[in-house]
Amino acid sequence: MTGFDTVLVVDWSAACKRASQTPSKDAIWLGLVREGEPQEPIYCRSRIEAEACIAALFEQEMKAGRCVLAAFDFPFGYPRGFARAITGSVDPLLLWDWLAARIEDSGQGANNRFDVAEKMNAAFDGPGPFWGKTHRDRWPGIPYRKTGILYDEVPEKRTCDRIARTSSSCFQLCYSPTVGSQMLMGVPMLSRLRRMEGVAVWPFEHWRTARVVLAEIWPGTIERVVRQAVAQRGPGAIRDREQVRLLSLALSRLPDARLGDMMMDLPSEAAEEGWVLGVGYEEDLMRACDDQLKPPPLRDDCFALPAGVDWTPVGDALALLRARLRAVVGQEVVPLGQAAGRVLAGPVVAQRANPPEANTAVDGYGFADDSLGEGDQVLPLVDGRAAAGVPYPGAVPPGHAVRVLTGAALPEGVDTVILQEDVTLGEGRIAFRGGLKTGANTRRAGEDVEAGATVLEAGRVLTPADLALCAAVGLADLPVFGRLRVAVISTGDELVEPGETARAGQIYDANRPMLTALVGQMGYDVVDLGRVADDRAALRAALDRGARQADVILTSGGASSGDEDHVSALLNEAGAMAEWRIALKPGRPLALGMWGGAPVFGLPGNPVAALVCTLIFARPAMAVLSGAGWHAPQGFDVPAGFEKRKKPGRREYLRARIREGRAEVFRSEGSGRISGLSWAEGLVELPDGPAEIRPGDAVRYIPFTSFIGP
Repeated sequence: MTGFDTVLVVDWSAACKRASQTPSKDAIWLGLVREGEPQEPIYCRSRIEAEACIAALFEQEMKAGRCVLAAFDFPFGYPRGFARAITGSVDPLLLWDWLAARIEDSGQGANNRFDVAEKMNAAFDGPGPFWGKTHRDRWPGIPYRKTGILYDEVPEKRTCDRIARTSSSCFQLCYSPTVGSQMLMGVPMLSRLRRMEGVAVWPFEHWRTARVVLAEIWPGTIERVVRQAVAQRGPGAIRDREQVRLLSLALSRLPDARLGDMMMDLPSEAAEEGWVLGVGYEEDLMRACDDQLKPPPLRDDCFALPAGVDWTPVGDALALLRARLRAVVGQEVVPLGQAAGRVLAGPVVAQRANPPEANTAVDGYGFADDSLGEGDQVLPLVDGRAAAGVPYPGAVPPGHAVRVLTGAALPEGVDTVILQEDVTLGEGRIAFRGGLKTGANTRRAGEDVEAGATVLEAGRVLTPADLALCAAVGLADLPVFGRLRVAVISTGDELVEPGETARAGQIYDANRPMLTALVGQMGYDVVDLGRVADDRAALRAALDRGARQADVILTSGGASSGDEDHVSALLNEAGAMAEWRIALKPGRPLALGMWGGAPVFGLPGNPVAALVCTLIFARPAMAVLSGAGWHAPQGFDVPAGFEKRKKPGRREYLRARIREGRAEVFRSEGSGRISGLSWAEGLVELPDGPAEIRPGDAVRYIPFTSFIGP
């Protein structure tokens, strides 16, 4: 079993005094995630307090029916040979009990760890293995420095420490990092905790059916993201707090299969020395906790136009958005089967070649081409065959052939395959005409993808075909950006919900159903915040909800500068408003701003203009915010099936569709004609300058699917 409901990560301290009442680094921190929800890290001032807190938490979680993975940041075992020297047995848990019977601790932090270490040093010839102490003139059996310790009776480090390149050994008692002292003060606590019913120790015991599993972790496995988190929080950030918060989050978000890989199939040394959970899987852990490390919010002035700008051409507006926006979502690791439609957060590297080994492309007979003579051939057949997934068990001798089926690995001694249709089959032999090229009808190993090759780049929206490729090259899960959450708000006293009774002067809200459907088609999570009347306080509350629940906010209506245009008024109040007067038809006013760290796109209230502004501006901007990079729709030059004269000054978008190879446009350009949106299948884009379009002239047609698709 690896399906844990609760993850606890403990940063253990070996300090000789009780920590301050104010949270500090010289204390014990507990990071906790329960059923996927991160809890506030717990601060403990002493080891006695922490042990009581952990034991109570175990009882609480087991009583609630939850299974717990509890990870501690100190070694669970010593290098091979040490336990036998102390207890006469290689069983590390006997050493746990030996230490628990001798280590003394107090609620104020005073302890006898140096006395116990000195006693253990006496079991070895020469100085050490423990070294480092607080006083040069005390504990004469403990060297003050490591100089002169040979580590010939026991290694200085465990196997997993060497692989992970951990910073110090479990024999170092002083001078940061004091892993040896942490272990001496932590192992007795673990010895007591493991005696609780339902608790087991990984990897020393049968742990798969336990209610609580104790495991060893090393914060260095996520060092990069810890540094980022501390830097983002700025002065006053407590590193130990960030470590337990992020490690608990990372472990809780790992797919069960990946966590199972970490906990199983360990080398034999782990049975005596223990093992650091996550060694070899550092990138998995860092990606799993990266979504708590969201990039800092966009600047409040990121939408500000250059001084003196009035009317903004469409191209300039798009260039400003592209230059000033970036991803605002975090990252996570998801199983391959859940990755379709997600945005890849990092490059994907093939774990194995595709195909992994040379194989046959057809049903036929395989042989070594250089063993053939000139002209027609007659070859004896060896017994057996090679089939996909069932390789031939031996080597094919020169001058012999073997039956092969499509997809079978080429047996040793085979480099060429002849189609079964080109062979005459006799009793135990085949005959065929010569002239076949070496390597015919075979696929070489890695001819599609070589092991170690980058197969997909970051920013790609993953398709079903991408998942097939990833599976073929041995990937079980993928790093992806979190889903962009988009809040949608309709504003206006005149709006009523479809299906309700509309009074005089009221209209049905057409924008919200359209925008929420568009957002969903784009692959984002929709946060529908409903309709808001022309009431500034109500709209402020709705924007506050949007900033809490979403990464970006789309509003429709109230984006201009009239008496009831509350969207632009509130953004102005917040000091983060930019009214972009776009040289565009339809949809000139576009209010852009920030609210509570979330970018706001204030769309026009007219449904036609709202749709056009969403597709032209909000869509590529949201692609950047989602981590996918700038999305430019693919247009096509097609003959016009209409006639149109256009004045200079504004770029125009006409509702259009393709019929009989020509672009036809809706009969009316009126922006209130919502039926034209349903009629159309795309837009015809007319340039900023003057234009005179006649039937047959080339025009740029952009299908709606090109705007919406990846």
